[in-house]
Amino acid sequence: MSHNKDAWVSQRAYSLWESEGRPEGRGESHWMQALKEFEQLELTKASPDGNDLIEKLKAAGRLMRVYDGAAPAVEHDLQLKAAR
Repeated sequence: MSHNKDAWVSQRAYSLWESEGRPEGRGESHWMQALKEFEQLELTKASPDGNDLIEKLKAAGRLMRVYDGAAPAVEHDLQLKAAR
């Protein structure tokens, strides 16, 4: 875990450094920001693609269902408009 953490923080700090135009003497602040971001990600325990959150919501029965067709009220409105 520590190796993955260090690699992630290192890559993120480098990305921050590049996005700011590669300023001199800002390495420590970039590293600290990256470390803070990593810790926030760890607190959420979310996977990068969100699949674990989807599975947890499904298991808890709190995931909204997606319907293939239009909702019945919408279909009814469309039929009314077409009849006019």
